[in-house]
Amino acid sequence: MANLKLQLKEFIEGLILYDYILFGAVLVLFVLLIVLAILLRKRLGIAIFLVLFAFAIFLLGPSLGYVVMHKYLFKADTELISQKKLNFSKAVIVKGKLTNNSRFNFKSCVVTAEIYKVTKNKYKNYIYKLKPFQKMSIVEKDIQKGETRNFKIIVEPFTYKKDYNISLEASCK
Repeated sequence: MANLKLQLKEFIEGLILYDYILFGAVLVLFVLLIVLAILLRKRLGIAIFLVLFAFAIFLLGPSLGYVVMHKYLFKADTELISQKKLNFSKAVIVKGKLTNNSRFNFKSCVVTAEIYKVTKNKYKNYIYKLKPFQKMSIVEKDIQKGETRNFKIIVEPFTYKKDYNISLEASCK
């Protein structure tokens, strides 16, 4: 419970002006659609549709809008430069580049390397990408707009002997 409170506090502290505008617009749209449904109560089918549509917007709008808006506002590209499995220790070294392609400076970026199995079956490969068997993350701080930064992630312990792939992703604020 304390962990949830901490996560909620960090989420609220990380909100920006655009988030508040989004949440306010969703609330105003919800109220407008409910008022319109009340005004059109004589046309029962339209009124019920407007109420259902208003609740769908109220429930889905903030979360989907937040995700889409942050992908657009805080766009960062990652590029895998090299990967090397160490023989003397159970680790993989992943080197990559992180580029800030947004119009804002990033306070912090969480860069995650995900390692997943590879097979000859394309359906299994798709499932393995959804559930990587190992992840490691680092935090890069203070990245200016347009800046490209090199990073290195050491994934350990790594004992997998068969074929694998590594993907990189970044979540920036």
